[in-house]
Amino acid sequence: MKMLGMSVILLFSLALLGSLGLLVAGCSLRRPAPQSEAFASGTAAAEFDASQPKTMRVGGDLHRTTEFVDGEYRSGVCRITTPLPEGYPAPTPPDAIDIKRYPRVRRAEIGGTMPPDWGMNFAFFPLFNHIKRRQIAMTSPVEMNYDGLSAEGSRKPSSWTMSFVYRSPELGPAGGDPRDDRILIEDIPPVTVAAIGMRGAYRMKLVNEGVSRLRDWLSQQTEWEEAGQPRALFYNGPEAPARNKWAEIQIPVRRR
Repeated sequence: MKMLGMSVILLFSLALLGSLGLLVAGCSLRRPAPQSEAFASGTAAAEFDASQPKTMRVGGDLHRTTEFVDGEYRSGVCRITTPLPEGYPAPTPPDAIDIKRYPRVRRAEIGGTMPPDWGMNFAFFPLFNHIKRRQIAMTSPVEMNYDGLSAEGSRKPSSWTMSFVYRSPELGPAGGDPRDDRILIEDIPPVTVAAIGMRGAYRMKLVNEGVSRLRDWLSQQTEWEEAGQPRALFYNGPEAPARNKWAEIQIPVRRR
């Protein structure tokens, strides 16, 4: 009987902590500052030419490939089963470094200042409810933009923005969501990035490792220079084992 009483107390405590966590997260999530200007300042929209290749292998594992088989992307043990937005280049395989060009996209965004390893779990649900209300199909990847991961070596972002990308930039109106004032829908201009494929749990440890490897590569060549804040593309949902999750870490670049 005493053991049963202790179990009830423990379950109640866990439920209370969960409720407090949701309350704190709800207060900490916010409508982010527009991201479109930051992307435009990094790489001019005029640089995007649909006739040019979207991806160019420049470093890392030069032989690793990404295949599209039976409706899914594959590279080794990694898989992506959710469709990408229109015009997105194929995912960069783990340990490879590509220069990639992305078209204009429309996306729903929510921001926060709490540690992203924790906060992104809470940010997911408002965005999911947003696309569900608007009957917009889920795409892959979920995008995370980070402020404050400076070239001087900071490994903790001062703030971040999580985004769901619409399948097409013509879907729905840009602006705010009248049902959730924390969400901003905006059009992001074309951008050129240096990207490294990564495999592993979606945590800042993985992000920082990828950023470090990209900056090492950028420092060893003379054609491209950093032109914006890092971002992560997370391609898998919770159904994929953490060790096999597929991600890309990217830094906007421009020609020197």
